[in-house]
Amino acid sequence: MICKFEELYQQEAQAQRARYEQLRSGFAKQFGSDDGGEYFSAPGRTEVGGNHTDHNHGRVLAAAVNLDIAAYARKTDDGKVVLKSAEYPKVDVVDLNDLSRKEEEKETSGSLLRGICARCKELGYQVGGFEAYTITRVLKGSGLSSSAAFEVLAVTIISHLYNDDKIDPVTAAKIAQYAENVYFGKPSGLLDQMASSVGGFTSIDFKDPENPIIRKVDFDITAAGYALCVVDTGGNHADLTGEYAAIPAEMKQVAAFFGKDVLRDVDEKAFYEKIGEIRKQTGDRAVLRAMHFFDDDRLAAEEAQVLQNGDFESFKQMIITSGRSSSQRLQNVFAVVNPQEQGLSLALALTERLLKGKGAWRVHGGGFAGTIQAFVPLDSLEEYRSAIEAVFGNGTCYTLSIRQAGGTKVVF
Repeated sequence: MICKFEELYQQEAQAQRARYEQLRSGFAKQFGSDDGGEYFSAPGRTEVGGNHTDHNHGRVLAAAVNLDIAAYARKTDDGKVVLKSAEYPKVDVVDLNDLSRKEEEKETSGSLLRGICARCKELGYQVGGFEAYTITRVLKGSGLSSSAAFEVLAVTIISHLYNDDKIDPVTAAKIAQYAENVYFGKPSGLLDQMASSVGGFTSIDFKDPENPIIRKVDFDITAAGYALCVVDTGGNHADLTGEYAAIPAEMKQVAAFFGKDVLRDVDEKAFYEKIGEIRKQTGDRAVLRAMHFFDDDRLAAEEAQVLQNGDFESFKQMIITSGRSSSQRLQNVFAVVNPQEQGLSLALALTERLLKGKGAWRVHGGGFAGTIQAFVPLDSLEEYRSAIEAVFGNGTCYTLSIRQAGGTKVVF
């Protein structure tokens, strides 16, 4: 994809010009000159419906947002990928002559770059050296998937520099997920990468993960009189990989009871008939998480349909129902390893008190720490922001807009 700068950033274009100037100057400072470079961008994403359903081949509703990571990059002929992020002191260097997975590199941005290059090569795409300098607005830990945006950005650069823009958005998302799963070491589903890569408001059905069904949803939240807010509660994501990994693992334990790999292939009626037996084999939490999957998988599809129909009132009630299920059955609003830290639970309780009868709210993304999502009436936005930031700090309430473009080259 190629997007014009003004079309990509719209009302933010003037402010973003300064960031793009910083990109180019930062690149020149890091690499000696800015000759021959090009601009690229990939968006963060917001998960709207389908909380932890993707990894069991369920349905989701997601959207690319206006907060993005941007890069200035150019080809090199030295067989190395060298990337410097403005926000981090470390320079990532990947030698393309050795794309094997490095145990000591796990959970680093370098592992993502190496994994992306390796997977592109395995799939028959051309891979070559490049230098890149990045600046991000998708803050780490914001719940807007900074890692997926970074991954999609890297694939986009490779697609344009070496493959004539022939890596399609779905394949790009799969390459990004592979790098995160195999090289980085995080057992994530495909929602984050797909939402960032495809762009827009998107309903995705992962029943066949190799061929997901993607449908654009045409809806303008602002025109409905609401703002989409994400509140960063400031939670610590350290040592939570086990908490995240337990959710798909426990859901798949229930699926295994029926001889299936994932819950999407399990008959819901048979599940409820066998709960007494299942809980003896898997434990109660796995059963509750399976209950959440069946309902949230269905809700994600229904949410997309009512939005397409313009029925925002029904949509809000579905969001609240989904959020309640995440809290009570999925149980991802705080980590059992650190029960004293319950920022998500507090933010949800405060938001319910502030918006009850007017808006909608739910946990956002993977959960356990990080962010919640709220649909706030425009006439209550400043009141809500003031009240929630009084608790979590100035600048913790992000008002987002939906971005139509996924990973893209940016031209002026």
